[in-house]
Amino acid sequence: MNETMVCAVGRVATQPVYREMASGPSARFRLAVTARYWDREKNTWTDGHTNFFTVWANRQLATNAAASLTVGEPVIVQGRLKVRTDVREGQSWTSADIDAVAIGHDLAWGTSAFRRAGKAETTPAPAQPEPNWETPPETSAKPVDAQEQLRSETPVLT
Repeated sequence: MNETMVCAVGRVATQPVYREMASGPSARFRLAVTARYWDREKNTWTDGHTNFFTVWANRQLATNAAASLTVGEPVIVQGRLKVRTDVREGQSWTSADIDAVAIGHDLAWGTSAFRRAGKAETTPAPAQPEPNWETPPETSAKPVDAQEQLRSETPVLT
């Protein structure tokens, strides 16, 4: 089946709404995409029409989007475009949704620090004393077996 894949560059218009569903986590937010063009008469950049999309994210993408996005941030969303027409109270409504595959901050407007999610923080193993590998000074004329000396200097882990 053919799907219409889109890449939309815009700003987060509403705070992401996160929900735990039976099928897994889900999040949605509105994305505002405003066209800009150079107005030769005014010699300035001018805002054009603004399109609003409802962006849907599922599973780990939903969890990460809800934790990472806030209103006003510039983002890039890639996903499947779904255009729906509905009749409510006698009026015809058309909505454009994006079923997101990837969401990221638009780095043309600022910086972002990536942190891998889903990994439990690991605590370092407790420090263990290093075995004494140095040969102790000879205190007696009795020869010492090397294996025996190693066993006596190496701590026993229980």
